[in-house]
Amino acid sequence: MGARNAGGGAVSPWGVTLAIGGLYVGQSVIGGLTWSGLPAVLRAQGLPLEHVGLLSLLALPWALKFLWAPAVERFRLPQGRPARSGAVVLIGGAAAVCGLGVAGIVGPTPLLVTLAALMAVACATSTVDIAVDGYAVQNLRDRELGWGNAAQVGGGYLGHALGAGAFLAAVGWVGWGPAVGLAILAVALLAVPFLLRVRRGEPVGAPGPRPSLRAALARAEIRRGLVLAAIHVTAQKTAMGLLGPFFVDQGWSLAQVGLLNGAGSLGLGVVGAGLGGWLVRRLGIRAVLIGAAGVQAGVLGLIGLHAATGALPAPALIALALAGGSLVMATGFVALYAQFMRWSDPAQAGVDFTLFQSADAAVSMTTGLAAGLLAGALGYAAFFWIAAALALAAVPALVWATRGAR
Repeated sequence: MGARNAGGGAVSPWGVTLAIGGLYVGQSVIGGLTWSGLPAVLRAQGLPLEHVGLLSLLALPWALKFLWAPAVERFRLPQGRPARSGAVVLIGGAAAVCGLGVAGIVGPTPLLVTLAALMAVACATSTVDIAVDGYAVQNLRDRELGWGNAAQVGGGYLGHALGAGAFLAAVGWVGWGPAVGLAILAVALLAVPFLLRVRRGEPVGAPGPRPSLRAALARAEIRRGLVLAAIHVTAQKTAMGLLGPFFVDQGWSLAQVGLLNGAGSLGLGVVGAGLGGWLVRRLGIRAVLIGAAGVQAGVLGLIGLHAATGALPAPALIALALAGGSLVMATGFVALYAQFMRWSDPAQAGVDFTLFQSADAAVSMTTGLAAGLLAGALGYAAFFWIAAALALAAVPALVWATRGAR
C-alpha cells in the first residue's frame, strides 16, 4: 500500500516515480555537462590536462553535503506541519538555473569564473538531492522503493546522456552559450512534474528523533560503507573524467565525443543498470562488486596499451571506452547502492544515504584531481595503466570490505 499524503488519499507510486525521476534526470544533466562535457570542451580549446582536472573540485559540495543534510531534513519536515520538499526544490532549482546562466554568458573560459558559477550550481543541486531522496523514502514504502531506485539509476544515465552527450554535440554545432541555454531549459522543464505534484499537499511531519550525523557515524555499518565507497569509486571512476580529453587528443571532434558519451550513457548505461540488478539477484552484491572491479582493470589496461602503441582499431577502442565508462560502471554502482540501502537506518535514511553519497563524491573529486596531474606529467598510457592497477588492487580490498554481504 502506498504512503498517504496530507489530504488522506493514497499516493500513487507511479506519480511519485515520475516526479522524482524528472529531478534525477535534471541533476544528471548538470553533472554530465560539468564532469564529462566541459572537460572535452576545455581540452579542445587547448587547456592543459592539469587545468581540466580542476573541474573535479566541483564535486566538493556533493562530498560535503552530509554536513548540512540534517539541517535540510529538519527544514523539510517541520513537526506538525506539511513537509517543504517543494520549497527546497524550487529555491535550489532557481539558484542552479541562475548559476548555469552565468556560466553560459561568461563562456567556458576564463576557467576560474566558470568554476565559481558551476560551484554555486553544485551547491544548489546537492541540496536539492537531499530533499528529493527524503521525499522518495517518505512517499514510497517497502516494495515501492524499487521504483524510486529505478528512477534514480535510470534517470542518472538518461541525464548524463543529455548533459555529456547531447550538450557536447550541441556545443560543437551551435556554440557554448546556446548549448547552455538548452541545458537550462531542460533542467527547468524536468522539475515541473515534481513541483506540480507537491502543490497537492505533502504529509505532515510527525514527532521523532532529530536526524544527526553522530547517530549515523556511531553505527559500524555506516563506517564500513564509507570504506567500501572509497575502494569501489577509486576502482571505477579514476580514469572516467579523462576519456573525453583522451579522445579529443586522438583527433575526435566535440560532436563525435558527445555522440559517444550520449550513446554510452543512454544505451549501455541503462543496460548496465538492468544487468546489475539482475546479477545482484542471481549472484549477490559481493560478487558483482568484485567482478566489476576486475573487468574494469582489464578495460583500462587495454586502453593504456592503445595510448602507448596505437595498436587497437577504432571500433575496439570505442567498445572499450563504452564498456568501461558505462556498462561496467553502471553494473557495479547498482550493486554498491543496493548495499548502501541495506546499511541505511530507515529512521534517518536521508542522512545515512547522504553520507555514502558524500564519500563517493569526495573520492571522485580526489581521484579526478590526481588524474589530471598524473596524465599531464606521465602521459595517457602511464595514467591508464595506473588506473588499471588501482582497479586490480581493489579486488582483494573489496573481498575484505564486503565480507558477510550477500
